[in-house]
Amino acid sequence: MKSDTRGKLIIVEGIDGSGKSTQIHLLEKWLAYKGVSVFKSEWNSSEMVKEITSKGKKKGLLTPTTFSLLHATDFADRYERNISPLLRAGHFVLADRYVYTAFARDIVRGCNPEWVKKVYDFAIKPDVAFYFKVPVDIAVDRILIGRPKLKYYEAGMDMNLSNDQYESYRIFQGRIIEQYDSLAESEGFTIIDGTLNIEEQQNIVRKKIMPLLEGHQPRKRI
Repeated sequence: MKSDTRGKLIIVEGIDGSGKSTQIHLLEKWLAYKGVSVFKSEWNSSEMVKEITSKGKKKGLLTPTTFSLLHATDFADRYERNISPLLRAGHFVLADRYVYTAFARDIVRGCNPEWVKKVYDFAIKPDVAFYFKVPVDIAVDRILIGRPKLKYYEAGMDMNLSNDQYESYRIFQGRIIEQYDSLAESEGFTIIDGTLNIEEQQNIVRKKIMPLLEGHQPRKRI
């Protein structure tokens, strides 16, 4: 959908452990320091949907289509309540995952690609979309350092990829990377090497964002 907003939408995508959340957090702090009115939205964070999704996961009742529709409902709620109004009001909105997360994950789980994209066709195209690309083994190692036990759906165990939880997770994330690589070309993602150190990545992010700040009226400091 074409944007008619005054604000700017900046999103980050990548598999778990790619470092994208760290980078968008640093970007949020930097923009706020520069006096930019900024708001950050995170995937699967709508209070309206979170409890339902959690119950479905615990009971193992989520089919690929149910999973997709729950996340779509979560996104639509956040989009209508926060993202769209703030963009129209001229704010910078940062999204830790956007519709492309659904495209990648739902398609890997077997949902029809055209159907998934149709569900999200109300969402505007971001001004900048960063894709933090890392080899699957590096991303998995990062995740397992802080999260020794994987969750059932997180590991892709519902897809019968492997009886081993960790091997299933690697296969699942590897397939998501394939989808992201395809989206990166068709959607014009800015690809960032997620194996670079944090400072190098953030410098690349800031240089890409700088042109969006031209003519933007900074917020007055109190």
